[in-house]
Amino acid sequence: MLRFHSTLPIFALALGAMNTRSAVAQDSSGFVPTRDSTRLFYQKTGRGPRTIIVPGRIFLWPTVRRLGDEFTVISYDTRDRGRSDRIDDASKITIQADVDDLEAIRSHFRIEKADVIGYSYMGMMVMLYALQHPDRVDRVVQLGPVPLRWDTQFPPELVNRTPPLVDAAAAARLSALRRDPSATQRDICEAAWAVDRYGLVGDSGHVGRLGPSRCDMPNEWPANFTRHLNAQFPSVQRLTHTWAEFARVISPVLTIHGTLDRNAAYGAGREWAARLPNARLITIERAAHQSFSEYPEIVIPAIRTFFSGAWPLSAVKVSP
Repeated sequence: MLRFHSTLPIFALALGAMNTRSAVAQDSSGFVPTRDSTRLFYQKTGRGPRTIIVPGRIFLWPTVRRLGDEFTVISYDTRDRGRSDRIDDASKITIQADVDDLEAIRSHFRIEKADVIGYSYMGMMVMLYALQHPDRVDRVVQLGPVPLRWDTQFPPELVNRTPPLVDAAAAARLSALRRDPSATQRDICEAAWAVDRYGLVGDSGHVGRLGPSRCDMPNEWPANFTRHLNAQFPSVQRLTHTWAEFARVISPVLTIHGTLDRNAAYGAGREWAARLPNARLITIERAAHQSFSEYPEIVIPAIRTFFSGAWPLSAVKVSP
């Protein structure tokens, strides 16, 4: 009898370990082929009844993965980024290709209707997806979205022109590496991250919250990233969509934007929230472009509430 009872704690521990392994086993990763055979790398977690699709895995996975306890979350690297396939043909690196790839992800996983999250450039891209595939989108979250028109001039109070903190030692190292012909692209990438990351936060004390660099992925090395931008952004600048077109998007849209965003003006978030027919804005004071890393205690609960079917209390309707 004593021996029998002494095994109970061991059994309980073993059962707990099995349950833990079962939870971890919910995570998976792999590649999804697109229409032109480009492979998109994805990570998936959770088994919730609602599915969230998140382009921009390299930025958002540490944040959105936390939602896997309640939702099914699929996050992927857009083409020519992260661990997705490199593309040398510049004609295949466009915002419309990214829209089509989002549809490829949805179709691959046989999701009837998904919630989507778009950050920065992808904040506009997911709205194009909602415009083109209204029957496939339930709710949309924009995180620091870029403006619809790149030449939009916002009032000074809606634009942060304050330069970020400069780490003098890191800046000197980056400058030296750029002049060194023997420096590797990965070395330059790491040095650039040590400098550039300060521009992504409103409070320099939060820079550690951004996590490590993405320099373990060759697509993110400076030469490759510059090549990508030179191919992609002309396609964005050529967009001719109007706000009258986006007025047809009836999906609820939650826009979350920091007032100190240097990469996409806070005015852009206000404009999206004001122009879309069913949108509201959460303003995060003193947050910069990567608000979800800087203030996860605000962003994650707001996304949970929104994708559960309600507006967060801090979300407000913006007057045009």
